[in-house]
Amino acid sequence: MKKLLFCMAACAVLALCMTGCSSQQTFEEGSYSSAGEEVRAVTVDVSDREVLIGVSADGQVRIEYSESEKEYYDISLSEEGELTMTLVLDKQWTDFIGTKPAIEDRTIRLYLPDGLLSSLKVTTTNEEIVLSPLSVAGSVALDSNGGDVRFDSVLVGAEASFAAKNGNIVGSLVGGWDDFSISCTVKKGESNLPESKPGGEKSLAVDCNNGDVAIEFV
Repeated sequence: MKKLLFCMAACAVLALCMTGCSSQQTFEEGSYSSAGEEVRAVTVDVSDREVLIGVSADGQVRIEYSESEKEYYDISLSEEGELTMTLVLDKQWTDFIGTKPAIEDRTIRLYLPDGLLSSLKVTTTNEEIVLSPLSVAGSVALDSNGGDVRFDSVLVGAEASFAAKNGNIVGSLVGGWDDFSISCTVKKGESNLPESKPGGEKSLAVDCNNGDVAIEFV
């Protein structure tokens, strides 16, 4: 009797899983734009998304993305000029069973004016963050849990913070070695940075778990 009940329960769960796996989401392309002078800070907080960041050619802040009825974004601009983008998941537990949507539906492209922002903060999971050459007047913070953090020739006015778990941190910062005070924590990986270096008008904080760190100053 117990074995029969177990089999019936297993079949019920399997049926639910099949329903969840067979349901298809329809993703549609979306976009957001705002005049660059209206935006002072940008915060992106998402999961299972690749985030690609580049310089805006027209001086505006632009975001390109795809969303569905179950996975969509809340984008808002505060009176203080902080632009926030967060992922909203409107799902039942069976919707999480099966394969992920295609990577093109899970990619965010963010275009920012060069040198105008006081703060840029991006957090994601299971995918990488890629930051092309960009100047930020204040601070930059990039954090990926489950993917790489990569950046090239980034100029920060005050602070740079990079974190990765099960991924690498690789990139270059504009400036010299003596321009930065450094704090670096690495577990299960290699690093070309010291654990600590005092001095410097700017700060660099690095935290990497199960990955390598390679940061150059250019």
